[in-house]
Amino acid sequence: MPTDKKKDYTGVEDPSIVKEEILAPSTIETIDRAFFNYVNTDLNIFATTNKGFKKVPVIWVSGERAHHVKENKERRDLTDTFILPAITIERKGIRKDLADKAPVFGDPLSLEQHDGRGGVVTIARRIKQDKTSNFAAADSYRLNKQLNFPRPNKKVVYQTISIPLPVYIYADYVINIQAEYQQQINEIITPFVSIGAALNHFFIKEEGHVYEGFVQQGFTSENNISDPSEEERKYQTQIVFEILGYLIGSDKNEERQKIVYRESVVDIKIGRERVIMGDVPTQTDKGEFRD
Repeated sequence: MPTDKKKDYTGVEDPSIVKEEILAPSTIETIDRAFFNYVNTDLNIFATTNKGFKKVPVIWVSGERAHHVKENKERRDLTDTFILPAITIERKGIRKDLADKAPVFGDPLSLEQHDGRGGVVTIARRIKQDKTSNFAAADSYRLNKQLNFPRPNKKVVYQTISIPLPVYIYADYVINIQAEYQQQINEIITPFVSIGAALNHFFIKEEGHVYEGFVQQGFTSENNISDPSEEERKYQTQIVFEILGYLIGSDKNEERQKIVYRESVVDIKIGRERVIMGDVPTQTDKGEFRD
């Protein structure tokens, strides 16, 4: 969750102030939710029905079909027939294509840090204020016998924040549009055709993560209007999307931290064993060793 935005005395957000946000892990479910919210909320598709211009429901297709029947009774009529128009989304598969380049390349020699805590890609670096202040106060008191005496401080502690190496994947989604009339199918398809304007490229966002999406060229139609049987008339169109996403860590099966914090070393001290009083040299003036 993002922190509160900091504002100056005029009430306007100060762009010079760095705002910190908690980085949520990117999982397969995060990519699914990002694509669903894009279709359901960002596109926000409406169609003309016999009850007016209403929003087309977007349904995520999953194995829990009985759950959809019980929890979404408003989407079925008195005869338990599914009310059209509707948009369904199904994830068909996931691919890990090593031929496609990504911003971060995998290096088997750098997948692990020397301390075994994980965290390969550095995403932030900041000054550790409390520990830097402690070093400055200690040096001021040692040299000037006064805490916080104004003097240059070279012992600055830096904190680096790193995350696991992102794994880039392609997730394939199929959108199935069903309607009873040609006008409805035309109204629903038009926003999908207009994605990316003259291109087939767009972005989706979820919990601070940004994924890249591509609309495939063909829109497959499976209509039964030419069938003379008594089956219910139905217009159906399928649209295939390809989402380039990334995974950070192994989700709930990750044993180590998803976000690793490390601090820089500013002072090294090596102690030695000695007595407080009566420290006798081990050699005499003539170079002979004592017993």
